Amino acid sequence: MRMTYPFVVGENAAVDPGVIGQAAGMFAVTNVDDLVLLALFFARAKSPWQVVTGQYLGFTGILAVAVVGALGASLLPEHFRPWLGLIPLALGLKAAWSLWRGPDDEDTPDTAPSVLAMAGVTLANGGDNIGVYVPVFAVADSLWVYVAVFLLLVGVWCLAGWFLASRPVVARALAKWGHIALPVVLIAIGLLVLFSG
Repeated sequence: MRMTYPFVVGENAAVDPGVIGQAAGMFAVTNVDDLVLLALFFARAKSPWQVVTGQYLGFTGILAVAVVGALGASLLPEHFRPWLGLIPLALGLKAAWSLWRGPDDEDTPDTAPSVLAMAGVTLANGGDNIGVYVPVFAVADSLWVYVAVFLLLVGVWCLAGWFLASRPVVARALAKWGHIALPVVLIAIGLLVLFSG
């Protein structure tokens, strides 16, 4: 009697549950820093869907670059990756400048980042993810499993970020300090990405 996995994809293809576990573990380890950023974005967003859309756009960009890199194309050369840090650095400096100018100006620090700004921060913050994903994707027999698990877990991460931002204690802290924390976190991410290369 032949033992098969319950996740049959094709006639002779099956998904190893161990691969799903590896993909989930890799996602969690490489994206734990996103939880704080997501909570900050959810605390300031006009609509939770802005954050979810921005996160999915940015992470899809990360996956696209990693998959292309794994397939042997060098769309994003190693020496270019640190320059992605300019995106969150610029957004953080803009938010800090708005905060410093005060609420009298048109561009108040309470304005929510746009969907594209959130996607850009996610993509820039994912430079280290790309460095981890490319070698794994290059040797993975079930690349599509990693991609599917990652895209599913982006939704779980968004839910966790929203949950953190909606807890009364966390929400009070974000309301009190979020306008200061967001520029600091964005600038720190930008500098870390810039100086990682």
